[in-house]
Order: sequence, then structure tokens, then C-alpha cells
Amino acid sequence: MHSSPRIRVLLAAVLAAAAAVLVAPPGPARAATVTVQAEAYAAQSGAQVEPTADTGGGQNVAYLAEGDWLRYDGVDLGPAGALTVSARVASAVGTGRVELRTGSVTGPLLTQFAITATGGWQAWTTLTATAATHPTGAQTVFAVLRNSTGGDFVNLNWLSFGAGGPSGDGWVPVDAAAWNAQLAEFRALTPRLVPAGSVRVPEFNATCAYSHAKPDDPIIFPGLPGASHMHTFLGNTSTDAFATTRTLLANAGTTCRPAPDLSAYWIPTLYENDRAIEPKDVVVYYGSRLTDPSATVPFPQGFRMIAGDARLQAPTPAGSVNAFYCAGPGGEIGRSADGNWPVCAPTAVLMFHLVFQDCWDGRNLDSPTHKAHVAYSYDGTCRGDHPVAIPNLSFLIAYPTSGGPAGFRLASGMASSMHGDAFLAWDNRAQSERVKNCLTQKAKCNTNGDF
Repeated sequence: MHSSPRIRVLLAAVLAAAAAVLVAPPGPARAATVTVQAEAYAAQSGAQVEPTADTGGGQNVAYLAEGDWLRYDGVDLGPAGALTVSARVASAVGTGRVELRTGSVTGPLLTQFAITATGGWQAWTTLTATAATHPTGAQTVFAVLRNSTGGDFVNLNWLSFGAGGPSGDGWVPVDAAAWNAQLAEFRALTPRLVPAGSVRVPEFNATCAYSHAKPDDPIIFPGLPGASHMHTFLGNTSTDAFATTRTLLANAGTTCRPAPDLSAYWIPTLYENDRAIEPKDVVVYYGSRLTDPSATVPFPQGFRMIAGDARLQAPTPAGSVNAFYCAGPGGEIGRSADGNWPVCAPTAVLMFHLVFQDCWDGRNLDSPTHKAHVAYSYDGTCRGDHPVAIPNLSFLIAYPTSGGPAGFRLASGMASSMHGDAFLAWDNRAQSERVKNCLTQKAKCNTNGDF
């Protein structure tokens, strides 16, 4: 059932995105996004072509197993700079990966995609990864299939290469049907009666312990293990460079309470005298700073955002905004030799409070800067380009150390570079009930979601 090879190239001028800034500034256009149909290979080993049930019809390459490969000639990877690569895949069994290599089957790794079950051989999903560096211009690209369990494990419909994400410019649009269904369930809920005497503060929380550390960042460098500085991961125990909404929800392991919160949270690792100091306790608060918190809706499934700036390297003297501080008896008793870190009393601990944005554009799960789709509600309302009120997420981080004159360092650099990432993966019902009962009614709830 082979057809003549065909390559469909979609041209879309895109803006170069600056990393980790609040709003994406205007930038120069880069090369077009190139979409290559999987059946348009110049050579292959072990592949078969079949009609596809995916959007747009046509054909896909099927029955791909360990050691199979596909070769594509003349793929324009554009100029130097970060390259976003997407793959349209379907799998009934999962457990494997698609490696994209340049030059040969064993050539340099461009990027790779972890394959998990999508629900069937024609249940299609788009995976996206970022190549921090790549050869420029026209290249020969090989898709190499890797699987350790044996048998067919994935079908492939197309690959795309460009400066943007699945939409071609770095934005990740929300699945409208899934979001509307999530909203409908939320709006149909009847809130519980708030008992008399309850504290009327819109808030619930997840209490999270340290899970693991890796030099990975599935938001900034998806699909690129080791590409990031060291991160301390909280919550979902499976989080790594290949984490997706689907993999987070499929893994029930979490260091957070309540158990229905399978989200991934992470911060740069803190070091004291080159020894990693992992937090002993992190409370992830979901609150509201709005004048009218009843407008708040849950996070859509798979929502991503970043607070803080890993690139900010500036002194943080005593009294600085968004700085580390001491909590507990005795509090701060001095400063480090460089003046950037507090020295806490032996009875106190080092703390940081990181506050995320609480207004959303209502359209995108992520953006090129990982911040442009969200904003802070400085005047108690969400409006303009970010009209949708989402829970005001914050991390209250406690480290089991008092520090000393030598101070500390973050994996990202100075104290000013402190930042946090959130990749939301709650059970929809559990999150909706908490938002409905606690936030929209302006009632303080505990980790279990109770008043």
C-alpha cells in the first residue's frame, strides 16, 4: 500500500522568542516551519504505509519497532538557534522512543520523543521537543525507533521543524473541547456550605516533599535530558525531560498531599559549600488576590508557567523584594560575606516565597517565553489580554539550614535567579471541587480541601 513520496512544506513566519521574560518582545523572523509527511521517506527499514484516520487524512507510517528507521533528505533546519521539533504519533502499547538523528542512523542526536500509549493505533497526539543546538540548513534526518520490550510500538504521521511549537510559533493552544468539558463540570458543581466561624480567606494547598534532582526541564528543554542546570523536583515522581501531561497523569506517584495532585513543580537546586540542600517542606498554595475571587476557574489540564528569572544575576541585599529570608525564633542575625544571603539564627530556617501569575489569556497552555500567556493581577482584576482568573499559585519553601558567612549558590547562579516551574496535572474533579468550595467562596481550606 505504498504511495509515491510527498513532502508538504507549510510556511509560517515566526518571531524569535526571548527566554524567560514576561512579555515576548518583537524579534526577527526566522526560517519557515517545515512539516515532513512520514511516508515521504527517501529510504526506510521495517516500515509500512497505511491510510490514516488522523486529521487531514492521507497516510501514515505504521508497524514501527525496535531498530526500524526512516530517512528524510533535504530537511531545512534553518539558521542557528533553538529549534522546536514536533512529531504526530499514535500508539496502543507505548514504551519506546523515536530518535531524530542527522547524517546517519548513528549520527548526532537532534532530539527524541518518549512514546507512551495514546489509546490506540489511530489515536493521534502531537509531541513537541526543543533542540538547543542543531546543524543549519538542509540536512538528512533519520527517525530511528528504539524499544526494549519487542514488537510494534508506534505509528508516525508527520514531523515538523521550526522555531515555534505545535501552532508554529511557540504557543501551545488549549484543547477547546477538553477545556469546555472541564469548565462545564466545574460550573455544574454545587459548592459545599461554609461552616460558621470559618476563616474567610480564599485558599487551599498541596503539601509537597522533595522527590528527586535532575539537570532536566520539561518546559524549557522538553526531550533534552541534561540540557538544564540542576533542578529540585517536587510532586510527580516521574518528572524528567520527557514529561508530558499524559505521562504525569499516568504516574500515580507523587510526594504531594493530596494524592489527586499529580502536578510537577520544580526550582533550581540550592547549594551550601557545594553540597545540595534540598527543601524539607514546600507548601504549594492555591489562592486568590482578586477583589472578587468568585471569578476564578481551575487550571486547564496540562497548564505550564514559570515565575522568576533564571537569567537575573544581581545583588540581593537585606530588604530586597523577592529575596530569601529567615523564619523562626531569632530570625536573621547577619548577612553572608557577599551580602546576598541571610544568616539565620540556629533556631530559624532559610525560606523563600515564590508567587506565580494569576491571570490567563484563556487560549494557550504555554507560550514562547512560558510567561506571555499569563500576567499578574496588580489591581485585583484580570482583564485585557489576560481576562481569565486562575488560582494564584505560590511556593512557600523551607530549607533545613541556617546558613553562614560563606552563603549559598543556586544551580542557576545568584540568589536573584531564584525561579519556579509548574506543570499542572490534577485530577479534574478534585481540583474543581477545591476551586469551587475554597476559592470562589473565599474560604480557607486545608490540604484535604476541607474547611
